[in-house]
Amino acid sequence: MTKSLLTGYLLAAVAVAQPLDPALLAKPLGDSWPTYSGDYSGKRYSSLTQINRSNVKNLTLAWVSKVTPGAARAIVGGEGSGESGGGGFGGSASVRASILEVNGILYFSMPDNAWAVDARDGHELWHYFWKTKGGTHIGNRGLAMWGNWLYMETPDDYLVCLDARTGKERWHKEIANFNQQYFSTMAPIAIGNRIIVGTGNDLDEPGYVQARDPETGDVQWTFYTVPVTKDDPAVKTWGSLDGAKHGAGNVWIPGSYDPETHLYIFGTGNPSPAYTNPPSRNGDNLYTCSIVAINIDTGKMAWYYQVNPHDTHDWDSTETPVLIDGEFNGKPRKMVLHADRNGYFFTLDRVTGEHLVTGKFSQAANWAQAVNAKGQPVRDAAKDSSVPGSLVSPNNSGATNWPPPSYSPDSGLFYVPTNEAYAMYYLTETDPRGAMGLGGKEEDGLGTMGAYLTAIDYKTGKVAWRHRYPGTGGSLGNGMLTTAGKLLFAGDLGGNLVAYNPADGTILWHTRLGQISNAPETYMLDGHQYILIAAGDTLYAFALY
Repeated sequence: MTKSLLTGYLLAAVAVAQPLDPALLAKPLGDSWPTYSGDYSGKRYSSLTQINRSNVKNLTLAWVSKVTPGAARAIVGGEGSGESGGGGFGGSASVRASILEVNGILYFSMPDNAWAVDARDGHELWHYFWKTKGGTHIGNRGLAMWGNWLYMETPDDYLVCLDARTGKERWHKEIANFNQQYFSTMAPIAIGNRIIVGTGNDLDEPGYVQARDPETGDVQWTFYTVPVTKDDPAVKTWGSLDGAKHGAGNVWIPGSYDPETHLYIFGTGNPSPAYTNPPSRNGDNLYTCSIVAINIDTGKMAWYYQVNPHDTHDWDSTETPVLIDGEFNGKPRKMVLHADRNGYFFTLDRVTGEHLVTGKFSQAANWAQAVNAKGQPVRDAAKDSSVPGSLVSPNNSGATNWPPPSYSPDSGLFYVPTNEAYAMYYLTETDPRGAMGLGGKEEDGLGTMGAYLTAIDYKTGKVAWRHRYPGTGGSLGNGMLTTAGKLLFAGDLGGNLVAYNPADGTILWHTRLGQISNAPETYMLDGHQYILIAAGDTLYAFALY
């Protein structure tokens, strides 16, 4: 072993033993990547400048690391007896998670699996495998870190706490009832002495967010996203209390956090039944398809804004809300930006929830007949699923979806992947008893006008520019990263990692890796800035040399 390699391994060993400083989570994104979006704001904007517009053309591969999910050579935990397919659609092994970088170590996940690898060269330090009871293995969004401990949600609805130094399990706690069809894919978020978790359900149970004690996993508070008691004022937006209590509104993407106001701001999912209109669903169906702000200390709601009243297409509003300080109408303002699966963009006041801007960022979106005085798109009932079929855009996947957006304070623009797809929605079950959850409809895709990287002006809601991805596929590509080096990174549908000029979308550099599966990230280590991306089961790190 060479001296330099030995030094690297020794440095890595020291780094594993170093806990995450909680103060790092409240700082703007810089050298590390300690939480889902890099920092609490959701901007995915890094202050790093070593890689910049003038030298990005010299970016080169630093290392590659392939991982193998499963129990072989892994630390094993869990309460089930079965193996999992290892992480993604069709059982393929795929890193869809945000990857934490803390003190020279990368921590990441697939369903039922977590890893630690050296951020300098990608070699594996430990691998943990959860023996699952089953469940939906559609993906895992990542881990949370608190001190020396990591937290992961499992498809069969447990929160698992691992020792970041060794990968050994400390404890696991049930976060939802697996027998009620819940499944858990969200990346937990560490805020103060709380671990925030959420869960999904495609049947008819209530959605909720919980705060858990980081040391014990015990519940500190629970916030339900639909009314579960008769004295909740939101009951009047449903046909009945029973309908509301089984109304879904699930939370499966982490939100953002404002330390000044102590507000955790997140998006909620669709109401249930998703595609039919039984009497139990009469009304706007709060707080589904909404942006919600809750006090992190109490779990009490401070404000909400519903971006899609009475959703009938399964267009979850769980997409990452982005918190910015900027100018609006000539005055400084604290805002939250959100591009919704329904094809509309929103700017809100993040302190009060006041609506400021609505803009249509999907040119193909045809489901709304107007925008009301509150800035909400008004559903056209003719675009609901029907027996003869209804031509609708977006399709079920949405104009955008879970791949995270980004915002650059340098350009003042918000960046989001967009798909302009059409589908026919057929109503196949007119009896609401047979249309629970996502049942009762069939969707036939008809094609797409293309997939795009879209830049939006938050002050007006108008599209500033769009870059069409190569090919005619109907997917979204993946998430975004912006940096103070005046760069925008994103993966496209052709399997390329691309660096763009964020001002106008000009391509500055690209490399083809294959099916890119998560959003790009960046970190600084030993004097080198790295750009990190995953393509399926493989991590790629790029740097300047």
